[in-house]
This record gives sequence, C-alpha cells and structure tokens, in this order.
Amino acid sequence: MRVDLPHPWPESVAEAEVIQERLRPRVELTGPADFATVAGLDVHYHGDDALSAAVVVLDAATLSVVEQVVTHGQAAFPYVPGLFAFRELPALVEALRRLTVTPDLLVCDGYGLAHPRGFGLACHVGVLTGLPALGVGKTPFVGAYEQPRQERGAWTPLVLDGAVAGRAVRTRDGVKPVFVSQGHRLTLDTATDQVLRLTPRHRLPEPIRRADHLARHGG
Repeated sequence: MRVDLPHPWPESVAEAEVIQERLRPRVELTGPADFATVAGLDVHYHGDDALSAAVVVLDAATLSVVEQVVTHGQAAFPYVPGLFAFRELPALVEALRRLTVTPDLLVCDGYGLAHPRGFGLACHVGVLTGLPALGVGKTPFVGAYEQPRQERGAWTPLVLDGAVAGRAVRTRDGVKPVFVSQGHRLTLDTATDQVLRLTPRHRLPEPIRRADHLARHGG
C-alpha cells in the first residue's frame, strides 16, 4: 500500500504542532458509508519506547482476516499530550506500506476530531493515506458528555468548545461506552454505525481487538 508523506517527521513540539495546524484543513467530514474491507490499527509498547505497530485488515461482512502486518521499532517522539500520534505514526506508516491490499476504512485506537487541535491520530493517518478513517478511544481525552442510556447503540454527543467532536457510544448493554470521532472522509453517523457493526460481541471494534492482539503477541 502506498503512503506518501507530506512532511518530515518532527523533531520538536513546535514542529509537530505546526504540522497538525497545516494538515487540519485537509480533513474531510463526508464520504462513503459502505466498506468491503476494514483495517484496525494499534500500537503496543514493550517498556518505555520499544513498540510494535499492527495493522489487521478484515472482510467487513464476515470479519475474517484478509491480511495482517506487524512492525517493531522505537517511539519516534517524546510523550506529549495532544502529540501522541507522532510517537506511533512512523511505525504505523511502515506497517501500512507493507500491506499488499488497500483497506476501505481505517479504524484507529485513538482519537480524530476529539483532540485539542482537532487533529488526532485518526485524522492524521486518514490525511496521509487519503482513506476514510475513524478513531475509537477507551476513555474521553477532551470534551464533555452525558452518559448514554444503558442499551447497546445508545449514544450522546461529545462536546468540545461548544461544538460536537464525537460521541460516547454504548457498544454493549450496561458496559462503559467508547468514544467515537471522525478522522477523515466519513460522517459522524457513519463512524458510529461502523463502530456498532464492528462490535458484535465485545466492547471494542473487532479490527482494533485483532490489531491489539497482533501488536502484543505477533511475530
């Protein structure tokens, strides 16, 4: 899979923030609603800086594995809240480049618009690849929300600075919600629908669960 970088990897906080501000206007918030293949992206840390980045492509209808890639390396940037994507993107880009298929949708373990500068990991990887992308967070990073009703499929808006930045979505009855935000080239309704469709049995979408397992235990 081809991934062209419109910028060098930053070496400072100031450079990273400039990149986010420059790329943010490229984010598109409309796009397709149906996808034949879906890729989960996740990174697992082995200690402070050693990491494994995994991409698992699933058939969207059957959730069977189409292809998977794992890469190993070092975090490429210090831990700075709001700039976390820069620690993981180089390894994730390398994993994406090793794919022989190009997925229709990227599902990231992280955030998209629900980010202090409105440009989280899902936005960044979506802009880099040109593919529809969404973010799923286990906990809220920014914004305020009310608890959704207890049944699966219930959701409430995640509001940041007076604007909707995502949704708190209940994927299992009585289980803590996940936090869904647009990354690139899809609507918030589509992002929510896809997350629910990809969580037939567990709290987290299957592509992320598979990528997490590969990053932790893959070769």
